[in-house]
Amino acid sequence: MTVSEIGAAFLCQDIENSFSGALSDPGYGLPSEPGVHFNMPLPCQSKAIVYRFRSHNMLEPFYKPNMLSEAHDQDMILPVLQPKRDKILSLPSPNLFHNSDSDLVPSLAQMTENLVISGMQDVNGGLNLHSERPNALSFISFTIILVGFVTYRCALVARKDIESNKQPSSLNARTVSPKRKKNRKSGKNSGIVEDKNTSSGDGYTSSESGNRPWLKLNTSVHGDTDGRTIGKLFVSNVEIAKGSNGTIVLEGIYEGRPVAVKRLVKTHHDVAFKEIQNLIASDRHPNIVRWYGVESDQDFVYLALERCTCSLGDLIEMYSETSEIPTFTDDQPTEAMIEYKVRLDSMRSIMQDVKLWKSNGYPSPMLLKLMRDVVSGLVHLHELGIIHRDLKPQNVLIIKERSLCAKLSDMGISKHLVGDVSSLGHHATGYGSAGWQASEQLLQGRQTRAVDMFSLGCVLFYCITGGRHPFGDRFERDINIVKNKADLFLVEYIPEAVDLISHLLDPNAELRPKALEVFHHPLFWNSEMRLSFFRDTSDRVELEDRETDSDLLKALESIAPVALGTKWDEKMEPAFLNNIGRYRRYKFNSVRDLLRVMRNKLNHYRELPIEIQEILGPVPDGFDDYFASRFPKLLIEVYKVMYKYCREEECFQKYFKSNAV
Repeated sequence: MTVSEIGAAFLCQDIENSFSGALSDPGYGLPSEPGVHFNMPLPCQSKAIVYRFRSHNMLEPFYKPNMLSEAHDQDMILPVLQPKRDKILSLPSPNLFHNSDSDLVPSLAQMTENLVISGMQDVNGGLNLHSERPNALSFISFTIILVGFVTYRCALVARKDIESNKQPSSLNARTVSPKRKKNRKSGKNSGIVEDKNTSSGDGYTSSESGNRPWLKLNTSVHGDTDGRTIGKLFVSNVEIAKGSNGTIVLEGIYEGRPVAVKRLVKTHHDVAFKEIQNLIASDRHPNIVRWYGVESDQDFVYLALERCTCSLGDLIEMYSETSEIPTFTDDQPTEAMIEYKVRLDSMRSIMQDVKLWKSNGYPSPMLLKLMRDVVSGLVHLHELGIIHRDLKPQNVLIIKERSLCAKLSDMGISKHLVGDVSSLGHHATGYGSAGWQASEQLLQGRQTRAVDMFSLGCVLFYCITGGRHPFGDRFERDINIVKNKADLFLVEYIPEAVDLISHLLDPNAELRPKALEVFHHPLFWNSEMRLSFFRDTSDRVELEDRETDSDLLKALESIAPVALGTKWDEKMEPAFLNNIGRYRRYKFNSVRDLLRVMRNKLNHYRELPIEIQEILGPVPDGFDDYFASRFPKLLIEVYKVMYKYCREEECFQKYFKSNAV
């Protein structure tokens, strides 16, 4: 293997002789002129030595005694033993393998189809290895050089492919499986050039896609988006959100359906498995994000989830100047913030018709609906024995269809209570997010469903106040939670919110209300429900007049200083007082009498003079606003009394508890 050569013979297309026959033809030989160089392509019916390679290094220990004289130029042509010829012609080797624009390369590709191996045609003057080496070595030498040449040709093609990929190309050229990418990188596939027309980009050939048209759904939906296909899932490079432990959320397509792809690091496969289990158990509910499927590669697990418009945190941020920008990592925080603001601006156009707060600062019916959706999702999880444990605005997703709907997501650290078990015990694994955990989570105590109710209280406060937190700024929240230093000043103008949130944030987990109780709290009642409650309460307490010592009536009248503040006639218009005085005498310091006025005017609204109707406003919203603006604490104070005394009565079941959510 100290010397090896490649020779080529060029046959005309009209010559039907075989390659071996051409070599045996005495007239089919080398030109005899010394020092002549070929100009490619070769003339018809000619052959020549194309390249000679000589090296002593590889087998020096074995062949050193018989080594030829040292060659200083590896590409130079050395003398060969040829019985009938003493002249050798060579090609200019420096340009042969380095000039991709030369005509030599395509001609050489043609010539390699008719390579001549020395030692097989000695008699006819064919190319020859050193005569002292066996023919087997000559065949090995030729094979090595041939493989090298083929490798070089494939490298040229690969380079052209890389250059062409810089221009817009078909999606299939980019969506290659991770396994194939790895092979190319390691060189195992270096001799393979894919035909872009034979692969659909998802691991199926074009013939398979033709017979199974549903396999083309992904490519037809995502068009020219950059990304790659993993099984049934197409994962784009468009990032939606970031999570902890390397988790990110990307846009994607699953079986033709737009999805959000949650990519988890495979080393955290237990988190992914747990989330899948809990999603399968719970995602049939309208307020739980749907799970469609899972795929994986050697590094990541990909969850295909229902794609939503934005998170609850994003929605509040869009419409509030007081909410906090999410935290960013130290890596390019400015760029991340810019991208986040750009994304919010793009979503504002989608949500431009959404109104979250009334002019008086109260949450709008739409915001109350979204807040109640969150509670509804928790009711469902808790009924299944699942504790979410990481409830926060960023884990509540908003989808806009005919109207907005909120859905719980990100249950990677959720826990499933088995059987009748009510808690996870001490030192439960997994951590929630800073600032949104109950004190028992922070102190690694016994965790029950109540940890979700604490987080819910923080989320409701966040929504009502436009992005504020009941325990202060980001870096002091956990300390204030442990010390039970909540500040509800910002929601004091909504007594129902103060009542509910204060109970949800109770440091004693056993005193926090259950999810189903929260779902029916007056904070979420609309005007019609509020007026219905006042009417039913008035009818109920009227019956107490016949009893001299009614605990219910005593309790109701005892709230007058808080519920009324002063005599209620002082907050009414003279025209309205004249109207109600025509039919009955009322005690202006009595809660029961005020409820009776509300009940009577509601039942006989159409009979009222136009002047009085204009004072009260339209039913139900205007009528409710009239009394709520004058007696803001009336509803919650009456509710607490009726809850204590009448919650088991059938006519009040719809206000206090229900089996259907």
